Amino acid sequence: MDMIPRVIVYDAVSLDGRTIGLDVDKELYNEIASKWDLDAVLMGSNTVLAELNAKPGEVRGEGKKPQIDPEDERPLLVVPDSRGQIRVWDEVRAMPYFRDILVLCSRSTPQEYLNFLEERYVKHMVIGYQEVDLGAALNELNVQFGVKSLRVDSGGVLNGVIFREGLVDEVNVLIHPELVGGKSSSSIFPASELNPSGGSKVQLVLVHVENLKTNFVWLQYRVFK
Repeated sequence: MDMIPRVIVYDAVSLDGRTIGLDVDKELYNEIASKWDLDAVLMGSNTVLAELNAKPGEVRGEGKKPQIDPEDERPLLVVPDSRGQIRVWDEVRAMPYFRDILVLCSRSTPQEYLNFLEERYVKHMVIGYQEVDLGAALNELNVQFGVKSLRVDSGGVLNGVIFREGLVDEVNVLIHPELVGGKSSSSIFPASELNPSGGSKVQLVLVHVENLKTNFVWLQYRVFK
């Protein structure tokens, strides 16, 4: 029997819907994120690299064995990286938000990268063929790690994939009081199909609206299934 955790998608946008070029209020963003009782955070590999200003394949750090506190109640960081882009795991571990790391790989992931993860004491799971099977991965997170709730903190590509597989329960958007402008399109859900039936629309039900710091608006939606 599948045991999929509750999945919350969360992102920040400008008033004109832009994600690129937005000056995100990280303090407020993290304050809202702390309101949820979460067991894990799913973060895309590109988001991790951008957060640490690292290039794909760039190796940094010595790969020291971490000391994991079994009483640590911070969420587990889960990162799909079937192409082996992230090699700065010491810096990822230094982030103050997570207790440990789990990397999701697929059968197409180079053995060299799997060996690298072993050498750097990074937990990993091979699940899926060409790409990571996110549905199966979420089920295993519940079974093996007791994950019952998970937040997606990522760029639009991963958001689109997890929607297309019908895994999202809730959407949260922090609207910033900015107009970014520009002609390039950007979206927190860039996908031609956003639901399992192949359609481009997902019906949402508004459950919460809150005005923050006078000018910010937090919108919370439940996914209508």
